[in-house]
Amino acid sequence: MELNYLEIFGTFVGLIYLWLEYRASIYLWIAGVVMPAIYIFVYYDAGLYADVGINIYYLIAAAYGWAIWMKGSWSKAKKKAEADAPDELPITHMPLRFYLPVTVVCLIAFLGIAWILISYTDSNVPWLDSFTTALSIIGMWMLARKFVEQWFAWIIVDIVCCGLYIYKELYFTSGLYGLYSIIAIFGYFKWKQMMKAQ
Repeated sequence: MELNYLEIFGTFVGLIYLWLEYRASIYLWIAGVVMPAIYIFVYYDAGLYADVGINIYYLIAAAYGWAIWMKGSWSKAKKKAEADAPDELPITHMPLRFYLPVTVVCLIAFLGIAWILISYTDSNVPWLDSFTTALSIIGMWMLARKFVEQWFAWIIVDIVCCGLYIYKELYFTSGLYGLYSIIAIFGYFKWKQMMKAQ
């Protein structure tokens, strides 16, 4: 029963996180620390071990994202924009040079996590769990760098997780991810609009 309350509270924090992410607010990183701390316990209880791992990663990535968004980009684009917005990282497209490394990292993470889950845990959904975890790893990195394409990763993750959490009887969390998948589509267009307005 205690974990049900944790799931409900995690869902509430997730809604706040989603609203802040949609608005590209730096405060999303505060919710980005609280939510994974809650879901570590929820997912462990449900036997979603890769999701436990990804939430530990989310805690670390939230600190990284906060630092990057606070400090701004260290790239040439940041140096050019320094006069106009010295403290804010701009929303940009992910440079083409990142696509191959990001794809390779995602595939290695997917296969590695699946192997760990199959070999060392009692997970009954190792492939889906590892898929959403691997895609979340790169999605979180893209969010930290404020790349608009991060929304594509989250749309896929959210749709798959919605079904996975129904299967695992995490109904509040499934509803949250269903909402995430809808908002992620709107978030993509909102960020594109904000990117043009910069």
